[in-house]
Amino acid sequence: MNASRDSALWTRDAVSLAALIAEGTVTASEVVEAHLDRIERVDPEIGALTTVFTETARAAAAAADRGRPAGPLHGVPVTVKNNLDVAGSPTTWGVAALGQAVATADAPAVAALRRAGAIVIGRTNMPDFATRWHTDNDAAGPTVNPWYPTRSPGGSSGGDAAAVAVGMTPLGLGTDFGGSLRVPAAFCGVASLGTTPGRVAVASSLPGPAPAPTNQLFAAPGPLARTVRDLTTAYEVLCDSADRRDPAWIPARDTADTVRPAVAVALGADIDPQVRAALLRCADALDRAGYPVAELDPPQLGEVAADYGRLVSTEVVVQRRDAMRQVGSAGLNTFVDAAIELFPPLDLAGYMSALGERRTRRAAWSEFLAEYPIVLGPVSDELPWPVGYDLGGIAQVATMYAAHRLTIAANYLGLPAVTVPAGISAEGLPIGVQLITAPFAERRALTAAARIEAACPMPTPISPAADPARRTRAEPTSSSR
Repeated sequence: MNASRDSALWTRDAVSLAALIAEGTVTASEVVEAHLDRIERVDPEIGALTTVFTETARAAAAAADRGRPAGPLHGVPVTVKNNLDVAGSPTTWGVAALGQAVATADAPAVAALRRAGAIVIGRTNMPDFATRWHTDNDAAGPTVNPWYPTRSPGGSSGGDAAAVAVGMTPLGLGTDFGGSLRVPAAFCGVASLGTTPGRVAVASSLPGPAPAPTNQLFAAPGPLARTVRDLTTAYEVLCDSADRRDPAWIPARDTADTVRPAVAVALGADIDPQVRAALLRCADALDRAGYPVAELDPPQLGEVAADYGRLVSTEVVVQRRDAMRQVGSAGLNTFVDAAIELFPPLDLAGYMSALGERRTRRAAWSEFLAEYPIVLGPVSDELPWPVGYDLGGIAQVATMYAAHRLTIAANYLGLPAVTVPAGISAEGLPIGVQLITAPFAERRALTAAARIEAACPMPTPISPAADPARRTRAEPTSSSR
C-alpha cells in the first residue's frame, strides 16, 4: 500500500471505511495496518493508548477479509477505555495494581461492536478510578492534548478522545459518569454521545463490589468519533447490546420528531466570551435549520451540581477512599481530597434525603424539556484547563464544578447528551458544545448536532501540535501550572 493511500485511510471516518471495505475498494487488513502505523508514529507523543492489539487486530482483519460483512462497522478499528472489559486484556481502571485483572469476556458494549464487525485495536488511557477531569495515572502516565500540549485533554475518556482526534482510530468507546465522555471530546475537538443510563448494557466479567448507587443511576457507556454520522451508527449498534448480566438494560427505541423541537440555549452568567460566541453561532445554525431557539437556562443547575458533588463524595468516602489512598496516584488523591472538602460527605439521613430529592429535580427538568426538548449549552464554561489545574486546591476544583454544572446535570438527571465541535479559540483550542434531551431520545440530539456540525466543521484528524514538552505532567501543588 502506498503512502498516499495509507494517509487517506487513517483520515477517513468509520462509516466511510466500512463502505470502502464492503465495496472491495480496500481491505480490512489495509485499514487496520494504516491505523497501526499511525499509532506507531503518533502515540509516543500523545500517550493515548496503553495497549495495542497488533497481532490480534491483524488476525481479526484477515478473518474479516475472508468472510462476508458482519455489520455496519465491518473491518473498522475501534479503541476501548480501560474501565470496559476486553476479553483477554486487563481492565485496569488506570491503576497499576489492577494490571493482572484480566477480563474473561467482553463488556456488552464491546461485544456489540464486535458483532457489528468492528476490530478492537487497542486500550486507552484514563485517570485512575476514572475520577479526574484530566487523564494521567501512575501506570501509564499522562495523555497529551494534541491541539495544545500544556492544556488538559480532559477526562476520564481522555485517551479515546485524543486517539480519535489524531487519526489513531476513527471510533472510541468510553464511559460518562460526570462528563467523562463530553469533557474530553470538547477539549480534543471531537464528538461524543453520552447515552441514557440503561440504553447500553453494562457488565464485567471480573469480581468486585457492586457499583455504587450513583454509578448505577448516572453512568453510561458511549462512543467518541470525528463525525455525528459515526456516532449515530455506533449508537445504533450499541442499542443492541442486550446482556443477561445486566437486568437494567432497557430495549427502548427512539421516536422520530415530526417537527423541529424548541431549543433552550443555556448561556449562564460566567461563561468564557469565546465559548459564548461559539454557542451563539450554534444557536444561529439551529435557528436557520428551523429549530425555534430561546436563550433560557434550565432549572436548578446550581442545586443539581451541589447534590451531585455531595452524593459522590459520600460514596467515595464510604466505598473507595481507602483503596484510592493505597493504590491511587498522588494526583488522584490531591483532587479527591479537594473535592471532599468542597462537598463534605453526608450522613445516612442526609444521603437518603439528597438521593430522594433527585426525583424532584428530575420532575422540574421533565417539565422544562416538555417545552424545550433540547438544551444547547457548553460542555465547560471555560476553555481547556492548563495541565495541573485540578490539583490546585479547593478553589480551583470549585471553579471546575461550576464550569461543568450543565454537564454534571445531564448525568445526575439520567439524560443523554451529544457533544459536537463548535469552533477553535484564538489560542488554537477546540470548543465543544452539547445538546441534552429527554431519556431515550438520543436521535433527537444527534439530528440537531448534525446541523451544528455542518455549520462548524472541525479539521480533524490533526497532527499533534509541536511543543518540546509534550508529555507535560503536573505534580500536586497549591496552585496550577
